[in-house]
Amino acid sequence: MAAAALWALWALLAALRVGWCLLPQAGYLHPDEFFQAPEVMAGDILNLQVYYPWEFLSSSPCRTVVFPLMTSGVTYWVIKCLQQLDVWSSCINSYTLLVSPRLFFTIFSFILDYSVYRLAPFWEADPWKALVLLAGSHVTLVFYTRTFTNTLEGLLFALLMVLVSSRRSDGSLAEPTSSHLIVIVTVAGFFNRPTFLAFALMPLLYWVGLNIDSQKSIKIVINHFLKLVPCACFTAIFFITADTLYFTSMGLDNLYSVEKNSLFDIIAQLNQKIVVTPLNFLRYNLNPHNLAEHGSHPRVTHFMVNGIMLFGILHILAIGAGCKMLKKCIYILPQVKSYYHGSSRILVHSEGNPILLSFYFVPLAFLSLFSHQEPRFLIPLILPLVLFSTSQNRAIKWKPVIIIFNVLGALLFGCLHQGGLIPCLFHLEQLMHSPESSNHPGHYILLFAHTYMPPRSLLNIKKRDTHIEVIDMAGSEEETLCQTVGQQTNNFTCNDCHFFVIIPGTVRATITKCGVSFKNETLIFPHLSMEDPPQISFLFSENWRSQLGLYILQLDRDQQSL
Repeated sequence: MAAAALWALWALLAALRVGWCLLPQAGYLHPDEFFQAPEVMAGDILNLQVYYPWEFLSSSPCRTVVFPLMTSGVTYWVIKCLQQLDVWSSCINSYTLLVSPRLFFTIFSFILDYSVYRLAPFWEADPWKALVLLAGSHVTLVFYTRTFTNTLEGLLFALLMVLVSSRRSDGSLAEPTSSHLIVIVTVAGFFNRPTFLAFALMPLLYWVGLNIDSQKSIKIVINHFLKLVPCACFTAIFFITADTLYFTSMGLDNLYSVEKNSLFDIIAQLNQKIVVTPLNFLRYNLNPHNLAEHGSHPRVTHFMVNGIMLFGILHILAIGAGCKMLKKCIYILPQVKSYYHGSSRILVHSEGNPILLSFYFVPLAFLSLFSHQEPRFLIPLILPLVLFSTSQNRAIKWKPVIIIFNVLGALLFGCLHQGGLIPCLFHLEQLMHSPESSNHPGHYILLFAHTYMPPRSLLNIKKRDTHIEVIDMAGSEEETLCQTVGQQTNNFTCNDCHFFVIIPGTVRATITKCGVSFKNETLIFPHLSMEDPPQISFLFSENWRSQLGLYILQLDRDQQSL
């Protein structure tokens, strides 16, 4: 395919990425896409009722507040200013609360495209073929447009690979001149997610190798790296100071009042409790009992399941190439030495690109040491995998398989997976903020069962509003669910009370056993719950839509049987 056609195809896929973000995507990948940034910032900046996850509590601070402030915080501050300046008086609603942080991440996802374009010639890959493969991946279309810390981790990993890869005009390798930027990106990545060190290990070793030359004495090399220590310390102090101010004051409102105090007061505040979030993160995650609470998986899950789920045939091709090169592993270090001494043909042109493969498999191996393994943990690896797959046209003969796989992946994760919950919150937000409800405010009880945790921020409820109650039953058993519904029904005495139960169609029958009746039923389609999957036989029946839908059931207080 000609370069012009590849450019046009990439542009089309890039437009799809932005357009689908604005549509918006209804699929709900994991609660962390809301509760690691947007939910917290909506409470702090927009003063909305939210649920603060345990990582952001002052008693257990495990997440830095710097990146949530720089991403979701900035977007929410902008729409808040638009409303306060009366430029767009109704700009704060469920749509903008969802889309504005996602759009921010979507725009920054093109750092990945830039990195591929820059790195492809370095690894003897066609830039436009690599860009099309990247832009057409469902990982890029879906995961990289979501507000995950893993997304930021992937972008920082891409920047690090660009910074450590440099050539002279004659094509030979050159020592990177951006050493301070490399240090800043590494430290920032560590504070974003300590697992970033697993991704950064091979690029950093690669960079260290470029700095080691037979003509340099050990003293010169050591002095070079010692000069970078102040930069690393300064970057770490910046994060530690920001986190300490936030978590000791617990929230931006209190933080603003701290900043109005004298420098002495601020220093006293810092001395009360120094917060180093990555250490708390490591302390928590290195405890197997803590990880077990989030789910334990076999150590081969990343290799055998998650890699295939995210990358499909590309992951399988990489494993095949890795197995073929296993016998050559003992020769990698001598090759690296020759490579750094000027023979740039050895590694880049070596069959299988051992260094590029190590950028993929070394992080994969380190992440596999932990028992809790989720697919999103691997999304930063799309960069070395795309470069490897296009470096010798390895993926070209698998083009139909790759297209079908990514179309199905985009539909599954971008549309179907928990796909009814976001539209449900949109519907409830419009219902509770309708002109009729505003003129005659009532009391609303929203009970969610067998869904992912609902982000309260999308309901657009101010903290001062106490007439809306959200109950998250998660995956409660039938007895517990019916007991809670019964208790709420007995308290359901006011004339302007509205009780809604939100539940997937696959467990719709459970709520009928609770002995209550409903006057309104709203079915939101599609919604696929992998925790309560539909039975295959029901998908071929007349009620197949109910099996792939989410119900909003409004209790009939006049016909209740409890």
